[in-house]
Amino acid sequence: QLPLAGSRLCLYEDGTELTESYFRALPPQTELVLLGPGESWRGCASDIERLLAAFCSQQGAVVEAARRLLTDERAPHRQKLLADLIHNLSENILAENKEDDMKWFEGLESRFKNKSSYLRHSCESRMRGYMREVSGFISNVHPAARDAYRRVIDLMAEKLKSVKYNGCYFDRREEEEAARLCTTEGWFSCQGPFDRDDCPCKHSINPYSNRESRILFSTWNLDHIIEKKRAVVPELAEAVKTGDGREVNWEYFYQLLFTLDNLKLVHIACHKKTNHNLSCDKTRIYRKRKQTYEIS
Repeated sequence: QLPLAGSRLCLYEDGTELTESYFRALPPQTELVLLGPGESWRGCASDIERLLAAFCSQQGAVVEAARRLLTDERAPHRQKLLADLIHNLSENILAENKEDDMKWFEGLESRFKNKSSYLRHSCESRMRGYMREVSGFISNVHPAARDAYRRVIDLMAEKLKSVKYNGCYFDRREEEEAARLCTTEGWFSCQGPFDRDDCPCKHSINPYSNRESRILFSTWNLDHIIEKKRAVVPELAEAVKTGDGREVNWEYFYQLLFTLDNLKLVHIACHKKTNHNLSCDKTRIYRKRKQTYEIS
């Protein structure tokens, strides 16, 4: 059905145009593409472009085609790719409320009515856990400094309550605050080991997409760059003990413990458990007391 003039025969894999001698040298079962006048073929990349275009316009058809391929597919690696494709295309990322994506909420308490509320709760739980660790360290503080340490803890606790335990970091509706951690519609990217610029494996996840992603996201960690247990909390205890009348800059320690100034979201494989060998900024441990003046 193609005119002889202007038609060409190419290799499927890379689009190489065939001559008669090259054609005769090809091994059996080589996949070829027959092009008519004005048509082009750039190899596998052309198929990928067509596939990506289909995602936008014919997502349901793509899923059905992938399912048909799975029924008689024997190659394990290709089976895995097709299964992942079906899984990803079946996501319901834009749904927020429970009635719009019931499956996402399976296994959760009935009090959670939307996705953001659950992820906000998860973040709050982590922050509360950090607060408990800081409070529990009081037994290691010098007895004479424990009252001062408690006062610092109370100030931090009040600050956390006022910002709702920083749960907005995981609420896609709080776009301004959450933008530092997530991208469009709730995608989160691994920020990698503390001593590298980027995650070497380019991990990313959208916990809003489906139940499996929501569960998997719970294994990701918030990693303290300057370590909480090895550096920040012991330094706070020491600062309270040796203050000698100086005012401890508790807000600096608050930033290190509970904010993105010192926290990175990392895939569990990128969470470096060994000693980071980083310490607090000595120039920020204390701050000048505010002076008051009497008017005579």
